[in-house]
Formats: sequence, structure tokens, C-alpha cells
Amino acid sequence: MQCNSVYAGIFLAFSSLSATQAAAESTAAAPTASGTTCVGFGPQTPRDIDNLAGSNKTQFSFAPSHTEMNLCNLHFHVNAEHKAQDFSILAKADEHGHGGGYQCAMGQSLTETELKAPEKNTCEGLKPGDTIEVHWVYTSCAVKPGKTLGACFSESCKSPNFRVESQVFLVVNDPSAMQFSHFNYEGAVINGYHQPNALPTTTGKPVEFLGSTTGTEFSSTQCSPYQVSWSVRPHCAKLDINSLNHWCEHNVFEEHHAHGVRPLVTEPALLSEIK
Repeated sequence: MQCNSVYAGIFLAFSSLSATQAAAESTAAAPTASGTTCVGFGPQTPRDIDNLAGSNKTQFSFAPSHTEMNLCNLHFHVNAEHKAQDFSILAKADEHGHGGGYQCAMGQSLTETELKAPEKNTCEGLKPGDTIEVHWVYTSCAVKPGKTLGACFSESCKSPNFRVESQVFLVVNDPSAMQFSHFNYEGAVINGYHQPNALPTTTGKPVEFLGSTTGTEFSSTQCSPYQVSWSVRPHCAKLDINSLNHWCEHNVFEEHHAHGVRPLVTEPALLSEIK
């Protein structure tokens, strides 16, 4: 969920459509506002995953398991877009309105070594001590992983199912922390589907819910028209910044910087019920 200049929200991948795709989506699904909340759209994202309530009446089926879909994009946001007990410290936006989102609680007790600046930093807008939310974006289309949401479509598959697997990390300068290479895509095709090396399995049972893409162009008055099955892990984990810098140097997704966050969606009418 990305869209060129606004390509930062949940979806770096979803917000960044080609100019033609973006124009078509805008024309086909321009939101209508009722007071301060857009109406006529499905459930939106991001959300507080500890709050199970939601009254959005739009229904659609959950996408298949990620093992039965193709990974089409991988990107990360600075600060968590979602909120949970483990990542609930509000990050204030700067004077330009950038920033926001939530930070890992365990980030308040890092050592000087963990916070030491790396010798090389190729991930723009990122430093030790930052919280990031990583999104593995999956599509039902028969496509290869690539740059932005455009990689999730094809000429013969223009209305795919989407699934996003999400993990919040605390970035530290520590080679003993998790390595991003464990979760990277390196060309693996398993049972006919493009897959990352692995997904995190030690950070709690993922919270699954129906939602949308999250580019920074979207808000509670400008809703996303996409329908997405989400799977968000509830616990933070430490990630070695050096391994992430290595990934930013070269990856098939052409990712090299942290993306921004969409404001948390709190209106019940814009949220699905988590069951």
C-alpha cells in the first residue's frame, strides 16, 4: 500500500500505484464524507488490535493463508501503524506533520551499545532505538515480488485478494538480535508460490481481521477502497539494524527508506469486529 509521494502508509506497497492505476482508483472510488467520517467503504486499517470492537457492515471473505498466495511486496514503516500493549507509546509528529504511530515499550530500557550508531546506515530515516512495522504483502495474482503495490497486480488479475503479515520490531545495534535476512525474499518458490525465507513465529499468535491498505493519503475522511486480510503479531522483537541496512542496500522491492504511518483508525463504523 503505497502511492508514490504518499507511498508511505501501511502500505508502502499499496499506496504506490502507477499514475494510471491511481487515477483509475480515484475516479472509481472517490470517498463521500458524512461529518468527519467517510461512508460507503469497507473496514479500515490501522487499528488497536487489543480492541476487538467494530461495527462496519461491509463483509468480505478472509484471503487464503499466506502459504497459498504470492509475496508481492515487502516494506517497513517508521513507528508502528497498529497499536497493542507491547507497542502503545505514542510517537509525536514533528512540525511538518511527519511521524506519529507507536513505539515499543521495551525501547525505554536499551543499553548504550544497542543505541550506538552503526558504521554504515543505508536505510534512510532509521536509527537504533526506532520502532518499525514490517509488512509482507501477499496477492492472489500469479506475479513475482517487486516494487510497490503495482507488483501485486497483472493485466489478467486486476482485482486480487490481499493479505498482509505484520511484525513490529525495535531496531538495535546488536548482531545477536533477530536478523532481517531470516525474513527476506531470496527467490524461494514453495508449492508454486513466491515466499519469504520465513515469518516471525515467536512474537505471539497473530491477530487476524479484515481491513484496508494504509497509505498516508488515507484517513478517516479519505478512506482506502482496498479490501485486505490482516495478520498482526502482538509482541515486539529486537532486530539488528546492520541486517536491515544490508537489505536496504539491495532488494528486489527497491526499498531503501522507512515509510510514514497512517493515523490510527478509531471510529467503530470504520472497523471490523475481531472475532
